[in-house]
Amino acid sequence: MDSESLSDLFWAVARQMRHLSKLALEPWNISPSQWRALATLHRHGELRLSSLADHLRIAPRSTTEVVDDLESRGLVSRQPDPTDRRAVLVTLTDAGKAVADGVDRARQAEGERLFSALDPTDRADLARVLRKLQD
Repeated sequence: MDSESLSDLFWAVARQMRHLSKLALEPWNISPSQWRALATLHRHGELRLSSLADHLRIAPRSTTEVVDDLESRGLVSRQPDPTDRRAVLVTLTDAGKAVADGVDRARQAEGERLFSALDPTDRADLARVLRKLQD
């Protein structure tokens, strides 16, 4: 019997997926933390900096640094929140939306390549098991 535990196997595949994700980000010169911010804004739309920090589960100061980097590249913009002068809203620019779409397609393609080793039944079983564990 194989000595690798389910946990070991899961983490090995997770590391492989993280590596493939990094490769998918390279053409856009986007870091994983920048990608997470872009993806969150793409999914949720305009967010306050504090809400973006909550979604990313990072400190507000770190969120500010990520947004600064993305803003300097023209991928996001900041505006004052019309309902609270102290708050700042962050939104994707058109360039940010294009990058988010491109990276998302590249990451999906990498995932498809990885999971193409599984037949359709195994893929469906894996999806079912992962959904069960996610709940």
